[in-house]
Amino acid sequence: MICLPNGRAEHVRSHLPTAHLIDGSLYVFRAWHSMPDEFHDVDGHPVNAVHGFTRFLCEVLEREDPSHLAVAFDASLTTSFRNAIYPAYKANRELPPPDLERQFVLCRAVTEALGIRVMIDHSFEADDLIGSTLWGLRAHGFRSVIVSADKDFGQLLGEHDEQWDYARNLRWGPSGVFERLGVHPEQVADFLALCGDAVDNIPGVPGIGAKTAAALLAHFGSLDALLDRVDEVPFLRLRGAASCAAKLRDHAESARLYRRLTRIALDAPFEGGVETLVRVRSTTTLEALCEQLRFGPLTRSRLRALNGA
Repeated sequence: MICLPNGRAEHVRSHLPTAHLIDGSLYVFRAWHSMPDEFHDVDGHPVNAVHGFTRFLCEVLEREDPSHLAVAFDASLTTSFRNAIYPAYKANRELPPPDLERQFVLCRAVTEALGIRVMIDHSFEADDLIGSTLWGLRAHGFRSVIVSADKDFGQLLGEHDEQWDYARNLRWGPSGVFERLGVHPEQVADFLALCGDAVDNIPGVPGIGAKTAAALLAHFGSLDALLDRVDEVPFLRLRGAASCAAKLRDHAESARLYRRLTRIALDAPFEGGVETLVRVRSTTTLEALCEQLRFGPLTRSRLRALNGA
């Protein structure tokens, strides 16, 4: 794939088998915020997020017809290994209300009813499950398409991998990461450790913004090299270089801690191997969910067609 200056991408057909790895929680939240609150199940509970997420899944399946895929969900905002080493991690986010928690369960049920592998773990986040799966698939000769807009995923992209921002219909490979962040994939975790990530409540090193972090990594290559050679920073052609060096010295250990938060884990469980990412279709559970969720005739026909009924 060649990334163009305007953000579009030209795709070069790859001979490698492809797996689609979907950031499920992101698209449940998007459906929750974008779908009108007019959908209810047979018991009167709101299911607007389920309806929106189901339509999203149908569109991905119809458009891509993937041979291998999985959807990863976050189990909780408070139980991952990152919360154990940094209690403030994601503490700026409100916990999902009970109505949305219930819909997350139903979204996972719809995913499984479509024969799609669901990945969820209380110690690892969806990012880690996707990263570990991608790493395992790469060893089996697969390329991966990560369906998400999350910038963190840039660190996972290898030569043949892609990230797909579905809502904007933008795709990019490793060179697209540099266009967006100013750093290469192997530098993304270091970059976020330096400049911080407000979405996850990671403060970064005070006074170091995205441009400065990118410039430092362009010169030193990595966070470790930067901290080891921090005495060189005042001599760089960088605005406020002396002050920057002082802040790096004062916050070196914090920066290393933040990288433990920003680095996607590659050792999360990936049980069953490649075969578990092949869809196993069944109509029985799907029909029961259609009744429970009061899907309309169009959604039902799409689901049945996708499951081969």
